[in-house]
Amino acid sequence: MTPGPLPALLRTQGKLLLRLNPLRNRLFIKNFGLGWIIAILNGPAILTAGILAMETVQERALEIPARFASESPGIIRSIKQRDLLNTWLRLYDRLQCPPKFEDYQPERLSDELADTVYYTIDGTYEVPRIMIDSDGTRMSNAYGAIGKGRELDEYLGKKLAPIIIPIYHECIQRRLPVYTVSRVQDMYGLGVDYERLLMPFTDGDRVTRIVASLKTISEHGSFEIRNLMRANDVLPVYELRAVIDRNLFHRPPRRIDANDIIEFD
Repeated sequence: MTPGPLPALLRTQGKLLLRLNPLRNRLFIKNFGLGWIIAILNGPAILTAGILAMETVQERALEIPARFASESPGIIRSIKQRDLLNTWLRLYDRLQCPPKFEDYQPERLSDELADTVYYTIDGTYEVPRIMIDSDGTRMSNAYGAIGKGRELDEYLGKKLAPIIIPIYHECIQRRLPVYTVSRVQDMYGLGVDYERLLMPFTDGDRVTRIVASLKTISEHGSFEIRNLMRANDVLPVYELRAVIDRNLFHRPPRRIDANDIIEFD
């Protein structure tokens, strides 16, 4: 039996490429049949080329930027997320370090609770443990499960954790807000932008809490939020990963006094 051409075969196995793991050889044999078992046994060069091509396609599918961009607060799209960040910036501006969690009291926070998730950071481990400390309704719906009391990487699972956990680690290590925009698909294949804003808080020394604001929007208007992050085998594609490390201050616009004279040209 002669196996078909490798490039055509790779194009037809997109789902497998996204699930690639260290057991890639066994998966390769299982999914591509006897013809490719013969090719593997008799053509090491073909196998090597196949694995390299598969890894290239996988990396392209994840589309994770190599580094985080350096941005100012103006990069944030959502007005409500900007308001939350502005409150954080006012506190940061006083001491030039992340504020204490108890000092963070943004206006109309109750209106944002459905889109807000609180995390507790245990920094006593070599790799910080991130525990979900609240039930953000939007996150629970998007991931299909309640997360309160669970460790974040366990909650995300093996498929999503490697591309999401580094965002939280960047926030912890840099001690600065991190903002990401990723494109996902709902269960009906509609494109949805998932906008995530992470804000760190300290006990005066290390980061002990993170507040996350999660927003979803689609150019199609309505979409299905249920299981948004797990609805199919298409992983999030990052359009932006940024650390907010420029213009770290917020000056509210000066109020116009009743006796001020305003001139118009």
